Amino acid sequence: MTGLLATNARVINVPQLAEDALWNELDLTPKPGLVDRLNNGSHRDMDHALFVRSIEAIAPWFARFAGLGEEHADKPAGMQLRLLRPMGIACEQAMYNATGGINTHKGGVFALGLLCFAAGRVTVISANSLCHEVSEICRGLVTRELRARSVAATAGERQFQQFGLTGARGEAESGFATVRSVLPYWRRDRQHELLLRLMAVNPDSNLVSRGGMSGLRYVQDYAGRLLINGWDSKALEKMDQALIGRHLSPGGSADLLSVAWVLGQC
Repeated sequence: MTGLLATNARVINVPQLAEDALWNELDLTPKPGLVDRLNNGSHRDMDHALFVRSIEAIAPWFARFAGLGEEHADKPAGMQLRLLRPMGIACEQAMYNATGGINTHKGGVFALGLLCFAAGRVTVISANSLCHEVSEICRGLVTRELRARSVAATAGERQFQQFGLTGARGEAESGFATVRSVLPYWRRDRQHELLLRLMAVNPDSNLVSRGGMSGLRYVQDYAGRLLINGWDSKALEKMDQALIGRHLSPGGSADLLSVAWVLGQC
């Protein structure tokens, strides 16, 4: 099976970890501003059942991403995005077919798809090797797709021109630098803390789309205060209501939590 290696008698199955990451992120509750088992967060068009259908549609593609990476492992990293993109688009379409056209996991498909693809290319699977390979695959992506655009057609392009934010492209090109900055805190039983740490530092483009830079700073400051002063489930539920009241959803941090789930077990 591609994307799967045994290291020190431990099998690392990156496509399976990617699927597990999506289930973990969905069921983590309470999750401020995001869909969970408690409520729909700041989303009127999404709920837990919709996310279940989305994950079921996406999950089979992770092994295909890994297989494609292995098939073309002999080609230079700079050629890989052109090979990967058609499959990524097909995976996104499977998601849209399952959700009635609602974008539930586009960011997750991008990030986790890259990790699975990278797993098919590397000889030794580790957090460092996967991040390095993703960075190499995405080298120059921000320059080509953000800096070179004179007219902003997408939300990501507008945010780059207005605020210099590079979004998911920049995170991937950096080899998931934001995730790696919090990865020392990763533990299976401390996912809420990890999410708060991501929310405190991540320049989340989803928050900027919904609330501008003031919305981003609000969530970053709120998460930072909880980390300093302490938190429990009631504090997270209070934060949830505060974000819902402002229509803020830290979806980018949710995507990075899924990346952290994979890297934390490699």
